[in-house]
Amino acid sequence: MGPDAIPRQSPLGMRAAVLLSLLAAGGISLGYLGVAISDLTPSSGGMATAWKFLSRAASPAFVSEARFVPADAPPLIMIALDAAWNTLLTGAAAMGLSLVMGLVLGFAASSAWWRNPGVDGGTGLDGVLRRSAAPAICAASRLLIILMRSIHELMWAVLFLAAIGLNNLAAVIAIAIPYAGTLAKIFSELIDEAPRASARSLRGLGASGVQTYCVALLPCALPDLVAYAFYRFECVLRSSAILGFFGFPTLGLYIRQSFNATNYGEVWTFLYALLALVILADTWSGAVRKRVLA
Repeated sequence: MGPDAIPRQSPLGMRAAVLLSLLAAGGISLGYLGVAISDLTPSSGGMATAWKFLSRAASPAFVSEARFVPADAPPLIMIALDAAWNTLLTGAAAMGLSLVMGLVLGFAASSAWWRNPGVDGGTGLDGVLRRSAAPAICAASRLLIILMRSIHELMWAVLFLAAIGLNNLAAVIAIAIPYAGTLAKIFSELIDEAPRASARSLRGLGASGVQTYCVALLPCALPDLVAYAFYRFECVLRSSAILGFFGFPTLGLYIRQSFNATNYGEVWTFLYALLALVILADTWSGAVRKRVLA
């Protein structure tokens, strides 16, 4: 083969090979777990329950279906609206906290503020930090991020329920920790992958790594950071609702209670409230993303 010859590519390509490997790994895993298609066949009682539940999707309840309703109990619609409001407040508080932690950890885990290939490290404080302390800070931050996002918010909820009890703070922290880890990971990667032309120019003019980070790299990555943060906010709302199954006063609490009481019309009422909440958040975030990315 001559020096200018083009090596023959694999007929499948690298991406197809990876996809096939993942499919094979999935099939092998199903085999080891003993999963069979026949396991998907429900019993006659399960089919009846599923039909009762699904048939109420077109006729959600507008009044309580409980056998006993206290005289001073609020209307079901007001309960659904109040639960949706609590879901939104819990999600917004958790998202705000996770954004703060994600930005700080994303900065620390990024190499853009201290690693500048092709630029003399210098003998000043900035150069000393980039050669010694900065790599250690970056590595420690990345390790912390892995720990935060490797534990699901449901596990964090169990931990904080035992530590501080059933209150809103436990729910907010349980959601904020794993989301902060995810935000920090993505933020650091987006900033590290931002165009470096303006950053190199600033470094050539004598700007420090932190100055270059704040003036050149962060503004370039900001639209993508905002877009991803809004996407995660929609996920936070669903996580906030799910934590209701632990007893927090979000939509999940009322979904669980109604389902246990076989009041399937109420279940669909709360599910539609959650759907409306996510649609509103998606519409609002989409409008903001268009303005930011325009």
